[in-house]
Amino acid sequence: MSDVVLCECFARDGLQHETAFVPTQTKRALIERFAELGFARVEATSYSNPKVVPQFADASALLAVLRRREGVHYKATCANVRAVERALADLDAGCGVTEISLLVSASEAHSMKNLKQSRADQWENVRKMAAAAQGRFRLIGTISVAFGCPFEGAVDPDVVVADAIRFGEMGVDHVALGDTTGMATPAAMKGLVSRLRHEAPALALIAHLHDTRGTGLVNALAAYEAGVRHFDCSFGGVGGHPAQVEYGGGYTGNVCTEDLANLFESLGIHTGLDLAGLIETSRLCEQTLGRELYGRVTRSGLNPLLRQPSRPHK
Repeated sequence: MSDVVLCECFARDGLQHETAFVPTQTKRALIERFAELGFARVEATSYSNPKVVPQFADASALLAVLRRREGVHYKATCANVRAVERALADLDAGCGVTEISLLVSASEAHSMKNLKQSRADQWENVRKMAAAAQGRFRLIGTISVAFGCPFEGAVDPDVVVADAIRFGEMGVDHVALGDTTGMATPAAMKGLVSRLRHEAPALALIAHLHDTRGTGLVNALAAYEAGVRHFDCSFGGVGGHPAQVEYGGGYTGNVCTEDLANLFESLGIHTGLDLAGLIETSRLCEQTLGRELYGRVTRSGLNPLLRQPSRPHK
């Protein structure tokens, strides 16, 4: 059994930041490979408006051909009730996902910039989506800019705690704390997670961290030490906001999968992943995007002191 559960986000959060077209069959091959490596959760696609995020215009086509691995949760992001209806239609057709994610922003300014509506309106949108899902998916609630907003600055932890509890009241029992532009510190992470574990103990918390300022790994370790056991990550550290939506420059990507797995395994925290396959898969992701990505262990190799890598999944 794994000590932590990593969700591989390359195929969704990673590709939404890309302007290059990735064929459906290439996405399929990557997602299937992620599952074979041992990821218990894979973020497969998004039911986004193809006019806004054309990278996911093939969401249903991809899911229709995707070979599933038993025991793996496949997730799609939903922006509105129409997106949930598309997810239900694919589920009824026998090719749906098992998880859908619902998003709110912890700041008013970020909500207006990213979601094009106020927090109050977005919460009403989320309420309708949760109801429309009819209990047929595992719901993942994501709180963006939970540790700081690029427009408003500091975010009150009371707001984030209240948002997480509100998700729980809607039947959302997995909540991701989003460090959307890399403002979190280990102290802030431990403080927020500790509060939530005390005030909303039924919630399964997910650390969704971006390495914008090089603090992703230390914040992931802080989250683990505070009790988090679910982590979002992306091969090569790719990801961030959609290329068409600009709010913050520089490196915007997620915590790098291969570096995070290397850190956890070096500490004796088991990921259940095929470590030998991580580097090969990272290089495949580089080939897919046609450039060198940000994984440090892709260049250096895994920690040589790792004596017993995770057994390959077959």
